[in-house]
Amino acid sequence: MINYIRKLSTFYRLSALLLLVVLIPSGLKAQTRLDDYIAQGLGSNQSIKEQDFLLKKNIYALQEAKSMFLPSVTFSTTYTKADGGRTIDFPTGDLFNAAYRTLNQLTGSNSFPQLENQSILLNPDNFYDAKFRTSLPLLNAELVYNKRIKSQQVELQKAEVLLYKRELVKEIKTAYYNYLKATNAISIYQSFLKLLQEGERVNRKLFENNKINRTAVIRSENEVSKINASLISARKTEESARYYFNFLLNRPLTDPIETDNVPLLPAQDNLQLNDINGREEMTKLAIAGGINKNLTGLAKSYFIPKIGTSLDLGSQAFDWKFNQKSRYYLLGVSLEWNLFSSGRNSYKIKQAIASEQAVAAQTSQVSQQLLTELNVRSANLQSAAAQYQAAQSQLKTSQTYYNDMTKLYKEGMAIYIELLDAQNQWVDAQLQSNIALFDTWISFTAIERANASFNLQ
Repeated sequence: MINYIRKLSTFYRLSALLLLVVLIPSGLKAQTRLDDYIAQGLGSNQSIKEQDFLLKKNIYALQEAKSMFLPSVTFSTTYTKADGGRTIDFPTGDLFNAAYRTLNQLTGSNSFPQLENQSILLNPDNFYDAKFRTSLPLLNAELVYNKRIKSQQVELQKAEVLLYKRELVKEIKTAYYNYLKATNAISIYQSFLKLLQEGERVNRKLFENNKINRTAVIRSENEVSKINASLISARKTEESARYYFNFLLNRPLTDPIETDNVPLLPAQDNLQLNDINGREEMTKLAIAGGINKNLTGLAKSYFIPKIGTSLDLGSQAFDWKFNQKSRYYLLGVSLEWNLFSSGRNSYKIKQAIASEQAVAAQTSQVSQQLLTELNVRSANLQSAAAQYQAAQSQLKTSQTYYNDMTKLYKEGMAIYIELLDAQNQWVDAQLQSNIALFDTWISFTAIERANASFNLQ
């Protein structure tokens, strides 16, 4: 029996060392794989691609607004075929026939024919008009404000893209740490399962040699069954975490995930717990305030007249004739000034001013909300770090208790149930330490999101 106990004790020590290696990650290696995954996610996520398309749309709208200040050339043509309608009666025969008869008598010829009275159709028949028109605005305040607003909308959409990216980074990092939490739990369960299986094997041998009673064997079997169930559950959790992580990266759900060693605790020296100026939400509100100011200016622009110029180069004639007489040019300058509109413009101005005031009030409210969120995230991080420190203390205590129980069991001063209780406490402490570690990193990720401290390249 002593040899069996020595073998069991030696196995417990080796398993203990293995579990410690699994549980305590090294902080010497940077999280390069996580950074690569973040870059991959930012480049492949469909929601960000959608926002990029919207950004391109706004950029094109800005280019369109800029082009409104440049000349535009259009070509137009009309052809008219008419019959009937209003006419102008011209008494040609009544005016000239008497004189023509006298001239024919004097000259003894018929050189001057008799004319008929004319009825001239007002609608042009078989008439065309083709022209190129060049237009250029000289003074138009609406175009100026429209260009400013389009430019600000581009900046607004850029902030929206950054907002999506920052949220995606948070989700990727959180999913990554949840995956690590699950994989480490699997490793802990697997190591403990080997420990229990060896204990079960040794207990069976001892029972077969009548060294112990059946209770230890039954308890060993139950513990193995329980850890097997926990291991299955941990694998399902790891599978779900892997699926979600791959979904965020827009790649096949079953792709393997390469992981880095995670430092024990995140550095908390430069968290900027009172700074929310980097938040894209605040940037968007500032841009929205500027847009509303320009909308107010746009509403007031009716005070300024619109001045433009145009040049027509064309040809117009009957029967599709094109010659020196049919060609023409027409240069014009136009002025439009809205002098009276029954108060519509003043109502537009009041609406724009009200929108400015609403954005200012919203900015103040959102600022307080974001500061509150940052403070809550900070408290969560402190709590998670404290939980980790407590879990580490419990881990050391449970390990000491387990080592003491192993010695007592080896000397025959403790029964197997007591040793098993010490093992369970130790493994529970490892699991709690694992959970607390990655919960701390998840809380740190939430603070990175709350103060926009993660560097989006």
